[in-house]
Amino acid sequence: MQFIRGQVAWMLAVVLSLTLLGSFSYELFFVLSLIGLLIVTELTAPFAVTPDWRRRLRWVILVGLVGFGVIVIRRILEILPPEVLPW
Repeated sequence: MQFIRGQVAWMLAVVLSLTLLGSFSYELFFVLSLIGLLIVTELTAPFAVTPDWRRRLRWVILVGLVGFGVIVIRRILEILPPEVLPW
């Protein structure tokens, strides 16, 4: 429950901050939520025993990192001039 509360609090803070700054976008929310997931995962990690749900959390983190990679590649392709792209 501590993990879930931490993640929900982080995501609510991100939504509130981005809304107040007027810069809300789904991509930015996704990236900041992923950063929060990584932070909360490390801060709530047990020392001696790893529960089963924490092992499955690795897959969620992996999917999040793949999504982050897709966002980075899309942004790079938006920045590059059309002459550089081979297609």
